[in-house]
Amino acid sequence: MLALTALTLSHFRSHMRAELRLDGRPVAIYGNNGAGKTNILEAVSLFSPGRGLRRASAAEMARQPEMLGWKLKGELRTPSQTCEVETWSESGNARQVKIDNKSASQVALGQVARVVWLIPAMDRLWIEAAEGRRRFLDRIALSFEPAHAEASLAYEKAMRERNRLLKEQIRDAAWYRVLEDRMASAGHRVHAARVQAVDLLQQAQTNAETAFPAAELELMQSEGSMPSTEAEFKEALEESRFRDLAAGRTLVGPHRTELIGTYRAKGIPARDCSTGEQKALLVSLILANARALAQREGAPPILLLDEVAAHLDAGRRGALYDEICALGTQAWMTGTGPELFAELGGRAQLLEVSEAEGVSEVSQK
Repeated sequence: MLALTALTLSHFRSHMRAELRLDGRPVAIYGNNGAGKTNILEAVSLFSPGRGLRRASAAEMARQPEMLGWKLKGELRTPSQTCEVETWSESGNARQVKIDNKSASQVALGQVARVVWLIPAMDRLWIEAAEGRRRFLDRIALSFEPAHAEASLAYEKAMRERNRLLKEQIRDAAWYRVLEDRMASAGHRVHAARVQAVDLLQQAQTNAETAFPAAELELMQSEGSMPSTEAEFKEALEESRFRDLAAGRTLVGPHRTELIGTYRAKGIPARDCSTGEQKALLVSLILANARALAQREGAPPILLLDEVAAHLDAGRRGALYDEICALGTQAWMTGTGPELFAELGGRAQLLEVSEAEGVSEVSQK
């Protein structure tokens, strides 16, 4: 099982200091809006690579007005070991990571822990711009392949440099070839990780007995098709230079990929579904992600579900809790009151978060 068995927050967001002892069961966090519940979920999200569930900078996570920097410390139990993880930022600098008192990269952190989340900001996934769906898919791909983040960053960096040349109308073929080599290598890895993620999600939905509807997923390009090999991608970039010079930007590559979702049972595009159906499809994908990781890694990921109970009726809420417990995942869930978690009974730990004079307090029930 993968679970946090201890968590300490220091000067993180609204929390001056909080120390939690956990036993691996799901964690139900309740309290008034603005009390600091989501801040705890954000802290847990930082036990995976990246900028966390709010995509905030390190400086934004520091408690104000002190702005002294922040630190998170956790005891992480995995199927094979228990390790101590620390991550922190000083004076707004990039966050650092230690695993068992040794400096580590965020990729190494992703190899130790998998964390998957669903937050209210994602409710518009099916109707927002394609960039949001790419970001959603990349988080899922990252949960399967921690190196996906490095490939994505390498691709974006090389593409920014190429776009600069295009905007400045520079026509040095040698310069373009160097950047296109990097883009082809990294971009092919990015696309392959996304394809794998979609395949794993499809399988996990097809094989599951669940109260949530399955989403048929498809990757498409905004124009043309994504080259299937690194060599073909490099050739496509070279052939597209004339068009790209006219447009002032790169027109081919994984940055032009679109994730299309369809409500499988009804054959309706996800963007045309009701708000409730869109939410149910999202929950279904997150649960599929967890099931696929459990099968692939031997343990489900840590799940973060912010305000998910408030958007589900009692029947679906009970079904969600049953699936979480059947998976054996440590799910961290938030809601405004303990009644939203009544269907869990004794299967979860309860935390109450309150706020006074800008400081959050956590009490374990």
